[in-house]
Amino acid sequence: MVKNNTTGEELMRKNNLLPVIMFIWTVILNISCFVPEATAQDRIPACPPLGKTLKKIKPLREMTWANDTISAQIFFPTAFRETGRNEIIDSIALLSTVFEHLRQVRAGLSEDTVRIVHIGDSHVRGHIYPQTTGTRLTETFGAVSYIDKGVNGATCLTFTHPDRIAEIAALKPELLILSFGTNESHNRRYNMNVHYNQMDELVKLLRDSLPNVPILLTTPPGSYESFRQRRRRRTYAINPRTATAAETIRRYAKNNRLLVWDMYDVVGGKRRACTNWTEAKLMRPDHVHYLPEGYILQGNLLYQAIIKAYNDYVSH
Repeated sequence: MVKNNTTGEELMRKNNLLPVIMFIWTVILNISCFVPEATAQDRIPACPPLGKTLKKIKPLREMTWANDTISAQIFFPTAFRETGRNEIIDSIALLSTVFEHLRQVRAGLSEDTVRIVHIGDSHVRGHIYPQTTGTRLTETFGAVSYIDKGVNGATCLTFTHPDRIAEIAALKPELLILSFGTNESHNRRYNMNVHYNQMDELVKLLRDSLPNVPILLTTPPGSYESFRQRRRRRTYAINPRTATAAETIRRYAKNNRLLVWDMYDVVGGKRRACTNWTEAKLMRPDHVHYLPEGYILQGNLLYQAIIKAYNDYVSH
């Protein structure tokens, strides 16, 4: 009997604890509902306060082209002084079509090659000067064809022959660069009007064959003329007619809506061009032509002038 009473009392105690257990379990479940959920994902960002404007994101193409300017630092040798501004004079935006094509190629939006042809005298015939420019343009933009056609002793008239005009036209350039003036100015009977008319003859022939192609004229880098009397040693003096030839080229370009890059002024002009080249030891013994390092500098300067003009185009 005692045993049965004990069992009954235990059952009653268990039945009395059941409501308490149920209450505790209910409380635990309710508390768990307020515990933040642990998750591997980031929280969804909260909405911005009313009146606050989110920053506008530019399209990828716009973002890329907004920063499309190119650095092109060129340093002169320490001997160079009184150098001029290195720029292409393009008062009516003749290079816009060429620069737009270069920008499209650089951005990967065009696979068509940009074609540039550079003609001139022995400075061009030596290849180092033009090919330095061409190589750097190719490294910068990609698909660029830069072809040079130079003839030793050439003047503007050298390229007026129909075969030469046809050869240039067949290359289908988008930009044509003309580098003359050294041999014209070495004629001691130099006449600026004759020089002007010779340029006009060549340019008209080129425009007839390539009517929409921009033409860039460059001035000569500077040179000396030599003298020797009887058995005396040959002496050299700065060719004074180079400055006149450079001025004639600038005047013709301005009067005929052509581009011009005044290398003569860039490297020191009438006061310092020849002296700068000589003191930097960049001229050959004939005092007309240049060592490879001299032509490399000329090519880099032309590249820099083109890039400066390109940067102006993409910035506006």
